[in-house]
Amino acid sequence: MNSAISPARQSYARYLPWLLALFAGSGAAALIYEIVWYQMLELVIGSTAVSLGVLLATFMGGLCIGSIALPRWLKKREIHPLRVYAGLEFSTGVLGLAVLWLLPLVDRVYVAAAAHGLPSMLLRGLICALSLLPPTILMGASLPAIVGWIETSPRGVAWWGLLYGGNIAGAVLGCLAAGFYFLRVFDLAVTTYVAVAINLAVAGLSLLVAKRTPPTAALEDKVPAVAAPAGVARAAWPVYVTIGLSGFAALGAEVVWTRLLGLLLGATVYTFSLILAVFLIGLGIGSGLGAAAGRRMRPRLALGACQLGLAFTVAWAAWMLGDSLPYWPINPLLSTSPWYIFQIDIVRCLWTILPAAVLWGASFPLALAAGAKPGDDAGRRVGEIYAANTLGAIFGALSFSLTLIPWVGTRACESILIAVSAVSALFVLGELLEPVRWRPVVAAAAAVVVAAVLTVNAPGVPGELIAYGRRIAISAGQSKILYTGEGRNSSIAVSEWNDGAIQFHVSGKVEASTEPFDMKLQRMLGHLPALFHPNLKSVLVVGFGAGVTAGSFTLYPTVQHIQICEMEPLIPPTSTEYFREQNYDVMHDPRTQITYDDARHFVLTTPQHFDLITSDPIHPWVKGSATLYSKEYFQMVRDHLNPGGVVTQWVPLYESSPEVVKSEIATFFDVFPNGSIWANTIDGGGYDVFLLGSNGPIQVNVDALQQKLSSPEYAKVAASLREVGVGSADELLSTYAGQQSDLAPWLQNAEINRDGNLRLQYLAGLALNVSEEGDIYNEMLHYRRFPQWITGSPEALGPLQVALQPR
Repeated sequence: MNSAISPARQSYARYLPWLLALFAGSGAAALIYEIVWYQMLELVIGSTAVSLGVLLATFMGGLCIGSIALPRWLKKREIHPLRVYAGLEFSTGVLGLAVLWLLPLVDRVYVAAAAHGLPSMLLRGLICALSLLPPTILMGASLPAIVGWIETSPRGVAWWGLLYGGNIAGAVLGCLAAGFYFLRVFDLAVTTYVAVAINLAVAGLSLLVAKRTPPTAALEDKVPAVAAPAGVARAAWPVYVTIGLSGFAALGAEVVWTRLLGLLLGATVYTFSLILAVFLIGLGIGSGLGAAAGRRMRPRLALGACQLGLAFTVAWAAWMLGDSLPYWPINPLLSTSPWYIFQIDIVRCLWTILPAAVLWGASFPLALAAGAKPGDDAGRRVGEIYAANTLGAIFGALSFSLTLIPWVGTRACESILIAVSAVSALFVLGELLEPVRWRPVVAAAAAVVVAAVLTVNAPGVPGELIAYGRRIAISAGQSKILYTGEGRNSSIAVSEWNDGAIQFHVSGKVEASTEPFDMKLQRMLGHLPALFHPNLKSVLVVGFGAGVTAGSFTLYPTVQHIQICEMEPLIPPTSTEYFREQNYDVMHDPRTQITYDDARHFVLTTPQHFDLITSDPIHPWVKGSATLYSKEYFQMVRDHLNPGGVVTQWVPLYESSPEVVKSEIATFFDVFPNGSIWANTIDGGGYDVFLLGSNGPIQVNVDALQQKLSSPEYAKVAASLREVGVGSADELLSTYAGQQSDLAPWLQNAEINRDGNLRLQYLAGLALNVSEEGDIYNEMLHYRRFPQWITGSPEALGPLQVALQPR
């Protein structure tokens, strides 16, 4: 017979919705921190797999330590759990502020050491992880603290699951608010202050509830729980193993799916927030369902069924990402409004990953119900199960992001996820055998066999998706894929276009090609600043790409050292294989040295100074690339130039808006006030440009420049320029498109891109469907005036002055 709830217990029960709201606030603050910290880690470590791995592993590691440590610490202390919870939230806010102020200092540790490469990247990651660990430990302790107020009973255990679901619901709101509003409109500091304010509000409300309630609230159950089979003693370890493997698969899948969906949707900051939000929505829905199911079903049986279901839903996601979504008839260029595209993107995310996320969400409350016993220490039991889940998640995040994807590829990774999910079910399905019931046993065995078949036959990522990404629907079938590879940080491809041009692709974008307009830009990025420098000896090239820009410096007789900084180790050897003729085999030139590291860190910490630094980064709308367009980065570059040094920076006009281009140019000119703009056009219309600056005045004499190009020492340089349609000094200088003094009125309201806000990636992420390159270029030319620092004979200047008239 169902029991009625006593008046006293009913009075305590009315506070449970308040606890739900408090824990939702805690989840919102936690995800705001996570989004902020990921952006900060990209500044310190780089936009690499190490950053994502450190973030996920540290977050999970802190949750694991906190969930285990707090119950043991409280065991002999009689403190109201909600007072403890309030202290945790207050301390989390304090440490959140400390991280904001101290984490940017990590990179400064390396200035004297000048350490580079993967070991340095991993060491920076370790230092960052130790910096983030204290607040994440407090976050991990919050669930055991708050559930410690609720007595262990069937209804109480269900409320544990609901609190977990409320925490995830708040996390969804925090993720979307940070990714789509606070960081886009404000900056890292303001967004952090919002999270701190939420922590303080939650702490204050927790203290108010603690004053009105006893240390433990007993909740009687109206619905009788489903008991385990009589006479069967249940060990807790199978539950821990299952939920640990579940966490391993969940975080591994998040890493793999973020990578693949980033290709399909465009790897913007908004895409990352959408994927994370959908994943959290699934966890929240599942946790609510799991909390209810844990009271009405045999929890271990339901937990095992969830894991078998995950084998199928992970396979579903693999088939959707490999054989379905890339071929949906969606042209992302039909709308310039990002908000319409976001609607399509979130539908594709929901369709692909929501089923698995729901089952992972249900697994945790089912594990709580399966592992809990009447009279248990609630905080300790929840902490142990939570710790097992997060420990598995740590290994999943690190192994997939740092090892498995570059080692075996995403296809094999998805097969591993399917297999792990099926195996994890076997640990808790013992109830099927006691006593033996042949029908469910046969059903479970059949499900395992089918899962094994799915594991072997999981589809791979299409080569055209790696090549064309979000444009696959309009570019598929127009080229032959010659090569694909999945590296630690990027997926790359090489294709042959229908007109015979060879294209080099990085993570769904064409980054270089043998098309005449691309070759001209790549050669000009190297040749123009090299010809301007009076005695070029040392060069730093940021980003290898197809190697064409770096290769242009091999032709200069005075160059003694070519330093290349590249983040993805897979790129240089692949580019060399397919673009050896165009890049003059620069990789094997004895003057060349390649460092595999984040360019910001290299520029900051290297003791070297250079005569020329040229940077051709990936598009600024790609998450993390805006760090190579910030004012602080340009200042680092300026500080590493020798006297009379020159710097160039690529700026795309296509897939961009006037606001984005103005931000890029104004930020560069803020550091290099004598900077100028040089254009690469198609049929006279705008396409892309590059910026040129120096740490001193530049003087160019047309006659002297032509004489240099005509000399025997520079015959190879002249030949290289003729190959891209530049046959004289006049033709080279006619690409001039303006300078800071000309464009000051046009740039008046431009936003400066700083490390503290990385405004550019939020502006650019809203403009990747915009095609206004012609209008942007014409606006710049309207302000162009003939520069006084270009001198020469009247015969040489006359044609050039005509060519450089304002439009």
